Amino acid sequence: MSLRRWITVTLTVSACLTPLAALAEPAFLAIPLGTSGGLYEDDLSSYLLAPKGSGDFLALDAGTLMAGLRKAAQLGSLDGIVTPADGDLIPAAAMLQRHIKAYLISHPHLDHLAGLVINAPDDAKKDILGTGPTIDRIRDHLFNWQIWPAFGSEGSGVLLGKYRYVRLVPAVAVPVAGTGMTVEPFALSHADGYPSTAFLVSANGAHVLYCGDTGPDAVEKSDRLQQLWRRIAPLVRTGALKAIFIEASYPDGTPDTRLFGHLTPAWLMAEMHVLAAAVDPAKPATALQGLTVVVTHVKPSMKAGMAASARIMQQLQSRNDLGVHFVLPEQGRRLAL
Repeated sequence: MSLRRWITVTLTVSACLTPLAALAEPAFLAIPLGTSGGLYEDDLSSYLLAPKGSGDFLALDAGTLMAGLRKAAQLGSLDGIVTPADGDLIPAAAMLQRHIKAYLISHPHLDHLAGLVINAPDDAKKDILGTGPTIDRIRDHLFNWQIWPAFGSEGSGVLLGKYRYVRLVPAVAVPVAGTGMTVEPFALSHADGYPSTAFLVSANGAHVLYCGDTGPDAVEKSDRLQQLWRRIAPLVRTGALKAIFIEASYPDGTPDTRLFGHLTPAWLMAEMHVLAAAVDPAKPATALQGLTVVVTHVKPSMKAGMAASARIMQQLQSRNDLGVHFVLPEQGRRLAL
């Protein structure tokens, strides 16, 4: 075999082994500011997302902000976003005040809100988007002059008005001001029906799905994930869905009674099979081949030995009979989607 033919064959085989999402031209840039589902207060759920080439981001949850932005700056992930025009501020501050245009909050638990609350005094004016119950709880129980100043646009007492509350209606897409993106929310069940949210973010014909905390339908006695899979199935089928962000909080072996509205690798794969059947009922085994799934909200363990994230990724890969491209995000490091 000639050298040229050997190279051609090698590249062809390599391409076949490469996830399809990795071969496609990226449509979005994501920067994880926090990836864990607890314990580490400097690394809690928050992901920045912008269309490729844009410096205008939205934040998907806000458990950690400045600590993640500082890590991103150290890794060079803010290069080309923060420009010389931002030179009066340190890069992390420039991102916070000038390049994060809005917050999308999936539910009002502290591990998804702590960074927003702590950084509010030094933040710039922008929108907080969420479903009605999420906005009401932020207004009534956080920005209320009892826990923290009333930085929102609603509430009692003197309103500082730094944040404009925007209530989202399930399955209704709306623009996210200042970003060039739209968001369509979907209800999730996070322990006995406690409301959480999935956000379908869209720009230029491409889409990313971000899921807040959720339990599996079978445990939650719900069909909310099934409804969500039906909605996004056409986008997966055409390749327009670039990634799914979804949790795997606990390792396999965790009893269903101790999940508290979360997923394990086994339950996540079970839900992926439901999605696969919705995408291609005739050939579900190949329906999700190469689909990028970013694994979020892993709860760290305080026990010695293998890290919880490594164990969960190992379990996911061992169960991955659909060819899904699982990605474990790293705080501060860019993801091209």
